[in-house]
Amino acid sequence: MIFFDRLEDFASAPAITDDSGIRMSYYELVQKSDFISSQIKKRTLVFCLADNSWESVAGYLGFIRKRIVPLLLSNTLNLESLNGLVDVYRPEYIWLPLNKVEGLGIGSEISRLGTYALIKTNYQQDYSLHRDLALLLTTSGSTGSPMLVRQSYQNISSNADSICAYLGITGQDRPITTLPMNYTYGLSIINSHLCAGAEIILTNRSLMDKGFWELLRKHRVTTFGGVPYTYEILKRLRFAKMELPDLRVITQAGGRLNPTLAEEFAGLCHQKEIRFFIMYGQTEATARMSYLPSHLALSRFSSIGIAIPGGEFWLENETGDRILESESPGELIYRGENVSMGYARHRFDLERPDENHGVLRTGDIAKRDGDGLYYIVGRKKRFLKLFGNRINLDEIEQKLNELGMDCACTGKDDLMKIYVTTLTEASLVKRTVAEFTKIHHSAFEVVPIDEIPRNEFGKIQYTHPSIL
Repeated sequence: MIFFDRLEDFASAPAITDDSGIRMSYYELVQKSDFISSQIKKRTLVFCLADNSWESVAGYLGFIRKRIVPLLLSNTLNLESLNGLVDVYRPEYIWLPLNKVEGLGIGSEISRLGTYALIKTNYQQDYSLHRDLALLLTTSGSTGSPMLVRQSYQNISSNADSICAYLGITGQDRPITTLPMNYTYGLSIINSHLCAGAEIILTNRSLMDKGFWELLRKHRVTTFGGVPYTYEILKRLRFAKMELPDLRVITQAGGRLNPTLAEEFAGLCHQKEIRFFIMYGQTEATARMSYLPSHLALSRFSSIGIAIPGGEFWLENETGDRILESESPGELIYRGENVSMGYARHRFDLERPDENHGVLRTGDIAKRDGDGLYYIVGRKKRFLKLFGNRINLDEIEQKLNELGMDCACTGKDDLMKIYVTTLTEASLVKRTVAEFTKIHHSAFEVVPIDEIPRNEFGKIQYTHPSIL
C-alpha cells in the first residue's frame, strides 16, 4: 500500500490551507479527491493544469488514488503548447482552472470542483497504460516538450519515504509552497509532507509578494524549499534580518547553488538555528537522490552530500569502469527504487515497462572526497575542446559566478561564447577566463545581453534564441 491509499488515517488532522483561508482536514481532502476521480474510469490518462491550489492538489490525489494517470503541466502553459501535447498523447480528460476552459475547444465540461473543471475530450484511448505507471512529468520544467518522464507508484512512494526519513518530517510540520506542483521538486515537497500527515500551506504568491511572508508568519510555517534563484531572492530580501521564529528547516535543490551563497546561507541558518539541507535530484529519479546532512552545511557547502536512504551512488570512467579512488571525476551513477521507468515521447510509449531497472546514469560529472561526500563538477555533454584542451563549461560559469558575474557559457570546439549581462565588463570576463584556463584569449568570445534567459525555476535556458 502506498501512502496515497492511507491518507484517511490522518482523519481530522489539517491537510491543506490556502491563501484565501480555506482549510481542509485529511478526511475532507480525501472526500473531494475521490469525488472528482469518481467521474473517470481506472487506467485513463488525464492532463492536469496544476497550480498551488486545493483543487489542483485534490485532483492529483484523487487520480493517483484511483490509479488514473495524470500528466502534471503548468496552468500557465500556452494553448499552442497544450494542443501540441494533446495531439501527441490524446488524453480522455483534462483537469484545469475554469478560466482556462474558454477557447480550449477539444471537449465538454462534465464536472467541476471549486475553481476547477473536468473536461471530457473528443478522444477515445487507443493505447494502454502500463500497470505500474502512476504519473507523468515533463523534464526540467520544459512544459511544452513531448518528452515525458514515466514514474511508478513505487517511485513516488519510496522517494517520499526517504525524504521524510532524512529531513525528519512529522505531522507537526507546516511547509509553504514556493515552487509549482508540476515541478518535480515542488511536487516532492507536497508528497513527502502528505506522507507524514503534515499541514501544507498552499500559495501561488512569489517570495517578492508581501502577502507570501504574511501568510508564512500567520500559519507559523516551519519549512520551505527553493531552487538557486530562490536563494538569490532571499538574499536581496535580507533574509538575514528576518524574524522567523517558527522556521526550523529550509532545503535547496534544482541546480547547483553558488558556493558563496551556499556558505552565506549555511552561516545564517546556523545563527538562526535553522537546519539547512543542500540536495540533488532529477525528475528521472522522481525527485531527490542525495542530501548534505545539515551539520555539514557550514564546512561542505559545495557538496551534494550522500545518497538518500535506500539509494546508492558510484562513479564510472569513460570506459564504464568504476572509479574507486577519491577526487577522481567520472559520471555519477545512482541506484534506487525512486529511479523512474524511463521516458515517453508518444502515447504508445505509455505501455512500455520499466526500462531503467532502478539505475540512472545522471549525465553529471562528479567526484567523491575521502569522506564519501559527492561534488558535481559539470555535465557530461557540457564540454568543449579549445585548442586541444577539454574545457568544462559549467566550471567556467561557476568560476565567474563566484566573482559576482551572471553568465551563460556555450559554443563549439575552438570557440567558447560567454554571454554576460550588459553591466559586466566584457574585457574583464575574457581576461579572467583566459587566465583561469591558461588558453589564449582568442578562444573566447564575450557577448553582452540584457539578461541571462532562465525558466520559471531559475535554470539557464541554453536553447533560448538569445544565446544560441
